[in-house]
Amino acid sequence: MSKLEQLIQELCPNGVEFLPLWSVTIWDKKFNSVDRSKQNKVITYPYLLASQLFSLEEEGGDVFLLSTGEQTGWTTVDKAGKYLCEGEVVTIPWGKSRAVVDCIKYYKGKFVTADNRIMTSYNTDILNNKYLYYWIMSMGKVIDTFYRGSGIKHPDMAKVLDMRIPVPPLEVQAEIVRILDKFTELTTELTTKLATELANRKKQYEYYRDSLLSYNGILNADVKTVGELSKFRRGSFPQPYGNKEWYDGEGAMPFVQVADIGDNMRLVENTKRKISILAQPKSVFAPKGSIIISLQGSIGRIAVTQYDAFIDRTVAIFSDISDRLLPKYFVYQLQRIFSIKEKTARGSTIKTITKEEFTSFPIPILPLTEQQQVVNILDRFDRLCNDISEGLPAEIEARQKQYEYYRDKLLTFTMKE
Repeated sequence: MSKLEQLIQELCPNGVEFLPLWSVTIWDKKFNSVDRSKQNKVITYPYLLASQLFSLEEEGGDVFLLSTGEQTGWTTVDKAGKYLCEGEVVTIPWGKSRAVVDCIKYYKGKFVTADNRIMTSYNTDILNNKYLYYWIMSMGKVIDTFYRGSGIKHPDMAKVLDMRIPVPPLEVQAEIVRILDKFTELTTELTTKLATELANRKKQYEYYRDSLLSYNGILNADVKTVGELSKFRRGSFPQPYGNKEWYDGEGAMPFVQVADIGDNMRLVENTKRKISILAQPKSVFAPKGSIIISLQGSIGRIAVTQYDAFIDRTVAIFSDISDRLLPKYFVYQLQRIFSIKEKTARGSTIKTITKEEFTSFPIPILPLTEQQQVVNILDRFDRLCNDISEGLPAEIEARQKQYEYYRDKLLTFTMKE
C-alpha cells in the first residue's frame, strides 16, 4: 500500500468534503456576477495589460512576469516599481483565445501580473495552494466551458466560484502535491528530451532534404522554373464572406483556408468551414490528391489533399504538372524553396511573394527513378518528424496524456456523506 493510500485510509476512509471554491479561496476583485456574501474579502493586485507586461523584462531579474498566456519572463524589483506583487497565487486568464489549461499558473514569491484572475487559499491550514493549482489544472476542460464571447473570451466567474473542490486533510493534500511535483518534474524532463530529439531530427531531415534536392550538387541537372513545369491558380469564394447561405447545409463540402493546411503536408481532418451547394459553383474545386499552397498569411504551407475540397483565394492549386516531375518530388522541392525563403526573411516569416517571383523558382529535374528514390527517403524522414500517429511527436503526446491521467486519478475522491 502506498503512503497516499495509507493516509486516505487513516484520515478520510469515508470520503472527503467537497466545498464551493468561493468558501476556500480569496480572489483579486469582487465580481459583478457573484453574490457579495460569497466574497467578503479580496486581495487586489496592480496589473498591466498583457501587451505591456514584457516591456519590463530584464535579464537576471528575480521578479516573475506572470502573464495570461504561455510566455513568461523575469524583471527586477526596481523595474517592477508600483506593479510589484508578492504572494502564493494560482491564476486563470481573464481573457483567453486558447485552452485555459495552457494558461493556468502557480507562483510563490515576487511577481508582476498581467490581467489574470488571481486566487489564493483563504486558509492554508485547510487548503494547500499547490493542491489548489493541481485541482484547477485538472478542471481545465470544465473551466473552458465557462468562457463566453467571440474572439477573446471571458469567464463567467459565478460558475467558476461555485465549482466544488474536494478538500481532504492537509496531510493527504501535501502527499498529492509531492507526487505530482515529482511526476511533473519527470514528465517535463522527458518531454524536453523528446522535444530536443525531435528538433534534432527535423534539422537532420532538413539537411538531407536540402542536400538531396539542391541542384548545386546535381551534375548536369536540367533546371526549370515552377512556371515552366506547372500552372497554378488561386482559389475563389463568392462575396460577401459573411453570407450565411454560402456555408454548411445539405451537400456542404470542405472549404480549405490557410489554417487548414497542416505541418505534415496534409489537410486537417475537418476544415473549419464547409460551403453549401449554392457557393460551390462560384468556388475553385481541388480534387483529392491535388497539390495546394498558401500564398497569403502563413505563406508557403503545402499539402497534398487527402479529400475533395474547395479552396479559398488565399490558397493556390497546381495543375498541368509536367510529366517530367513526380508530384511528391515537386512538393518536396516547393517545401525546400520556401524553407530557404524563410531562413533569409526578416523575422523568419515570408511577408509577401509575387506571382512573378514564385513562378521563377528553379527546380532541378532528375530522372524519374532517381526522383522516386529521393521521395522514398524523405517520406521516411517526414513520417518520423511530423506524423502524430508515430515517432517522437506521438511519444510526447502519450507522456502528456499519461501525466494528465494520473493527476486526475490522484485528485478524484469519494464525497463524504
